[in-house]
Parts: sequence; C-alpha cells; structure tokens
Amino acid sequence: MKKKSGLGRGLGALIPTESEAEEQTGVLEVPVEDIYPNPRQPRTIMDSDKLAELAASILEHGLIQPLIVTSSLSGYTLIAGERRLRAAKLAGLGEVPVIVKESTPQEALELAIVENIQRADLNALEEAHAYRQLMDEFGLTQEEVADRVGKGRSTVANLVRLLNLPTQSQQAVLDGFISGAHAREILRLPTQEMQINATNQVKRLHLSRRQTATLVDNLLSEKKPKPKKRKSLTPELLALQKEFEHSLGTRVSIDQGNQGGKVVIYYYSDDDLQAIYETIVSESDQVE
Repeated sequence: MKKKSGLGRGLGALIPTESEAEEQTGVLEVPVEDIYPNPRQPRTIMDSDKLAELAASILEHGLIQPLIVTSSLSGYTLIAGERRLRAAKLAGLGEVPVIVKESTPQEALELAIVENIQRADLNALEEAHAYRQLMDEFGLTQEEVADRVGKGRSTVANLVRLLNLPTQSQQAVLDGFISGAHAREILRLPTQEMQINATNQVKRLHLSRRQTATLVDNLLSEKKPKPKKRKSLTPELLALQKEFEHSLGTRVSIDQGNQGGKVVIYYYSDDDLQAIYETIVSESDQVE
C-alpha cells in the first residue's frame, strides 16, 4: 500500500526542524543569485508594503526560517519561501539559509500550495488555479487534491468552480476588490453578463457577502418567470434543503407536492456535475 503523504498534516510535516535538517542534508548558506523562482509558484500577487516590512525585519534579525529548495543544473529551484526570498533580496542579503529537498514537480507544487494556504498568503482565485494545475498536470481528482493539501473536497470543489467566472470577475478577486465568498455568490447567476454586472455593482457599492447574496437572489427572481403558487416548505424541509446545498456545494430546491415531490440539484458546468456526482457516489459507498 502506498504511504500517505504528510502534506495534509501541516507545515511541520513538510519543513524539517533545524535538528532534523542537520540530520538529513543540513542547512546550507547559498548565494541568492543561485536560487531560481518556482515556475509553479501559485501566488501571483504580493503586497509591496508587507514585503518591505519583512525585508526590514530580515535586515535586523536575519532570515530565521530557511528556504526550501531543490537542486537544479544551474543552481537551486525554490520550492517554498518565495516571499522570504524576495524580501531577502530587497534587504540586500548576499546569501540565505536553505534546506535542500529532492522533490518531483508535483511535490514541489504541493509544497508551495500548502505553505501559502497555511500562511493565508493565497487569495481564493490563486488557490483555485493551483488546484486546477494539480488536476490538469498530474491527473488528480478533486478528492485526491483535497487529501494532498489537507482540505475538504467540497472546499476544493467550490474554489475550482470560481474558474468558471468571466475574466472581469476573476480579475476583481485577484485585485482584492471582491473576496472568494463574494465570487461564489456571483457564480450562482446563470449568465456571464449577469455575473459581470453583479461584480461591478459589488465593487462600486462595496457590498458585504450577505448583501451580495441578497443582490444575487433579487437578480435571480427578476430573471425567472412568475412561478405558480407553490406549497410552502415546512421548517424541517427548509433545513434539509440547506443541508443538501451545504453538502453538494450548489443550489438545491425541494418542491413539495400533495403526495411526494421532487428535489432539483442545479449545476453550472461539467466540473460542477462531476463534483456533485463524486459527492453522492462517495457518500453512498460509505453507507454500504
């Protein structure tokens, strides 16, 4: 049986302590110009003010946490510590401490993702792109990605779903104008035109996530034809409907008739449908 990776157990499982590092390969001091960026670095935006603060701290106290690198023909390729490396260069350091860790391209990407998400350094869309990269480049399922990075499958599915947003809405997330929670509400709208208009409205009015949800609900109600009068759901069925939505990560509607009724599960892309299928099938397998 294949041994399970330690990625989901946190940074302590990924980055050796100083004593562990000395037992393995030791902490080396290498020139900063010999360290090349990770081509699969999931983070694309760094706060310049915070980077300057870190550089000042490094200048005063030195770089306490070694960078994680892997050997390459031209020197070393960074696995984890992109922000610390940039700050060290900004501080004018000639050499930095590193721990050399041999890794495959997949392991290098996983390490970079875990380091960033556990330090809350990735925004929702950067995280979504990183998970999609793991799925596309290495053939992992959403469940396998979730296991590798220590996240719930529904969390990974909801983040990857953000990549279905139009470019303007995705850019708003990257620029920090709207959060991932805002984006997930906007994603409920059926057309890209509606999603773009809602994004612009959220940015212009600085709406909260709850206000965005209300906006989307209102837009959806305007789009729908006047429905036939439906039988009101009991509090128990309303609670069940919410549980369905939370578990499946999408909109669910229960329509109660005089005898029986129907449950409608909404999806907005092939990825959504696959994620819903995996959730239902995996849960039914556990019941058996």
